[in-house]
Amino acid sequence: MGLRRKRQRGERSAPPAPEQRAPHTAPADWAVELRGVRRQYGRGTRAVHALRGVDLALPRGSFTAVMGPSGSGKSTFLQCAAGLDRPTGGTVHLGGTEITGMGENKLTALRRTRLGFVFQAFNLLPSLTVEQNVLLPMRLAGHRPDHRKAADVLARVGLGDKGRRRPGQLSGGQQQRVAIARALVTEPDVVFADEPTGALDTTTAAEILGLLRSAVDGMGATVVMVTHDPAAAAYADRTLFLADGAIVDRLEGASAALITDRMRALTVPAAAPTYAGAAAA
Repeated sequence: MGLRRKRQRGERSAPPAPEQRAPHTAPADWAVELRGVRRQYGRGTRAVHALRGVDLALPRGSFTAVMGPSGSGKSTFLQCAAGLDRPTGGTVHLGGTEITGMGENKLTALRRTRLGFVFQAFNLLPSLTVEQNVLLPMRLAGHRPDHRKAADVLARVGLGDKGRRRPGQLSGGQQQRVAIARALVTEPDVVFADEPTGALDTTTAAEILGLLRSAVDGMGATVVMVTHDPAAAAYADRTLFLADGAIVDRLEGASAALITDRMRALTVPAAAPTYAGAAAA
């Protein structure tokens, strides 16, 4: 049985669509902005073009899912957007700050304070308590741990009474809740999620996706999620489709069934992206 996103009455209106940037709009108005981003591995005839001139602008307080066939560039997109990999060409802005030419030390500091990450494997430190794992980004950034904030985010993810436990004492779903709390504790500009429900059963996955949805709607967070699951993508405000390193399509507020149909119809383009909005960005 697939996951289904339930919209509540009075839910806020959808944020402005990406790639429709007004001439007067400042970069700071966007949480994530990629302009002409290319990523090439190798040279000559063996060169692999993982990203081919991606143009993208995502508003603050939005939830975006990124899908595509295997080898379409999803992982490279996330790594370049999050400053984990450097593009071969183009620029990346996060919260109005260009990170493309940023030095490694400054980039590391930015990731620790202004970005949150949620991975499929949880990536919790088993020797630390739940609270200590949540506070880790603050400690790594050289800031004094805010125990009240840790307690608040743990309560938000339903783990208010688990702060002193170790990750090994928790279920997989609870460990992913800890990872979400860790990602949110610094109130980052963007939370990047890479297959956050890939290791979870359907029921637990629905709970985790509901938490990400609530972080957007209730806390104003911005979430960018790479996923292979149309049911997971249905929780997002929009779904972007990558093929051969380019954005080739987009759906707004689509159901899992519609997203599934679009994925089935998706073919790898031979050259330039067919998605007109990418060129108009």
